Amino acid sequence: MSCPHCDAAVVAFAVPPALREHAPAPTTAICTRCLRTYPASDAPTDERATDGSGPDFSAVDPAFPAGEAGIALALACGQLESLALNRASIEALVAHAERSGADAFAFFERLDAADAAFDLERRRSALLDLL
Repeated sequence: MSCPHCDAAVVAFAVPPALREHAPAPTTAICTRCLRTYPASDAPTDERATDGSGPDFSAVDPAFPAGEAGIALALACGQLESLALNRASIEALVAHAERSGADAFAFFERLDAADAAFDLERRRSALLDLL
């Protein structure tokens, strides 16, 4: 499956119940290039439910943490295109990622996404002010 926006590869994953209100669908995909998220009901998911490590987001960026923290940050990336409209959800996702053991600020500093659907440098600055 490829991204419907830019035709790049995607990583599809099952969204844990605690994060579903912030996801486009129970099975969501994140684009490896533009970082948009969208429903992925037809995509094969990378769940790794047996060992609890979560999906492998390394195809998106090696900065992604494992487990629910990575899922929360992937969903947050998908909402950064409209920071103003998605502020409450982004705050909740970042808080969830941090409760799950991730350093969200370090993640966004290390994230390398030159082709993201949003200006990553501007979003980093806005996130620091927001959070």
